[in-house]
Amino acid sequence: MDKKYIIGGVVALIAIIAIAAFAMSGTSTVRAENELAMAVSNHGGEPEAGFDPLTGWATGTEPLIQSTIFKHDGNGSLVNDLATGYTISGDGKTIDVELREGVKFTDDTPLTAEDVAFTYNTAKETGVTNLDALDKAEAVDDTHVKFVLSDVDSSFVHRLASVGIVPSDSYNNETYGENPVGSGPYKLAQWDKGQQAIFEINENYYGKKPYYEKITNLFMEPDAAFAAAQKGDVDIVEVPLSYANETVEGMHQVIYPSLDVRYIGLPVNTETTNEDGIIIGNNVTADPAIREAINVGINRSAMVDGAYNGLGNVSYVGTSKLLPWSSDYTIEDGNVEEAKRILAAGGWTDTNGDGIVEKDGQTASFDIDYSSSDSTRQAVALQFSEQVKEFGIEATPNGKTWDEMDTTKFNQPIVWGGGSADPHQLYNFYDSEVAANEYSNPAAYNNTAVDALISAAMANPNLESSYATWSQVEPAAAPDVPYVWIGTLDYLMFVSDSVDMSDDTHTIYPHGGDIWGNVYDWTSTNATAS
Repeated sequence: MDKKYIIGGVVALIAIIAIAAFAMSGTSTVRAENELAMAVSNHGGEPEAGFDPLTGWATGTEPLIQSTIFKHDGNGSLVNDLATGYTISGDGKTIDVELREGVKFTDDTPLTAEDVAFTYNTAKETGVTNLDALDKAEAVDDTHVKFVLSDVDSSFVHRLASVGIVPSDSYNNETYGENPVGSGPYKLAQWDKGQQAIFEINENYYGKKPYYEKITNLFMEPDAAFAAAQKGDVDIVEVPLSYANETVEGMHQVIYPSLDVRYIGLPVNTETTNEDGIIIGNNVTADPAIREAINVGINRSAMVDGAYNGLGNVSYVGTSKLLPWSSDYTIEDGNVEEAKRILAAGGWTDTNGDGIVEKDGQTASFDIDYSSSDSTRQAVALQFSEQVKEFGIEATPNGKTWDEMDTTKFNQPIVWGGGSADPHQLYNFYDSEVAANEYSNPAAYNNTAVDALISAAMANPNLESSYATWSQVEPAAAPDVPYVWIGTLDYLMFVSDSVDMSDDTHTIYPHGGDIWGNVYDWTSTNATAS
């Protein structure tokens, strides 16, 4: 109990400090009609390495400062940004993209195919997104870039929506993050590290110019951000789902469905230690009966209602129903008696009467780790722990930093988050080629039939027709239960009544969010009414 109160006091102190820093930053509650102050955690919060797409800024989401070749619309389909069109060769190994003419960077230099090729060749080196299939990108002429693949990958074209384009002539990896040059709708006007970033309209922008000419994004923890909203110091604040029942005078809630799914990895192998001293596998979850019992015994609807405050949708696979390669796979869950039957049939019994089953001297007990900074993941872990105990499994929740979980991610069940508009995520979830590799396939799952389906989907040179094969991957893997999928969550924001975020045009929300995906369509309700 003492630790709980100490943590609560620290959080309150952080909130006070953050609000004070905001007040001292010079941002005023009095703003012009075409200016916005926000506190959103989009793109994972403040970028440590700056606003550089080649080090991780806005991967797969709207980068504001830079342009991308394609974007994803509200249905997850690719739409042109810098591109005017593309073709794929018959063997699937060459993607030709035609680019807009006359695009300029904020330093008035032209954006050409050379910049696009440079960006993607460098991104392959930095590993900011999965470009393993890329052999090289080549500028054919100023408005024509060619992507040559070493292996056919039907999903690769989706990666052309993931990286903002930087200028090849002036890019410097040591300085670009603080002084980015781009061709997006905004330019970085000021970055006060630890406090805020200020974006101003890019007069060179080729597309529809946003109504809001200045956006100040404040870097705040949720408590501080919500307090700033209550004071009227911000126009838009993104908050965890635990705030769902709160109200703020002069603001309304905006709730968007997302692709962002929470799930629990269940290592499928018995424990071994790799050459780096990292334990891979778990002697309890390696037993199929444990994983199967958990899968049918937990009540996902109760978790969505409780941990998500009802703001989400139950998932039995990792691909959202919003996407064209989703499947109809489902099971009957919340069946505690069936979970008990599966455990008993697998040789797990409670021999000492403590409520936890054992088998061959092994107790059905393990830790479940979650990010200590994420209240929703904490709630998922706690509810998971309570539910599995009903049928004889002990799961002890532990809040940790991601650095701490780097040593446990292949050994202990972890509450993960994921969800992408790129079907290649299924390769990262299930393919044995990336088993226990960084953050891919943490369950170390290996199923040759599933691998074959993934390979077949990737080998199809036609993106649209490949979706039928991608949709078979998860139903094939699901009976092995390498992951217990909980549900996709919604994104919750409090928005000033004076701001219209154009709900009808918002883009699809992957893991990490994309609140700025339709920033071009935002306006003031006062401006709309005039």
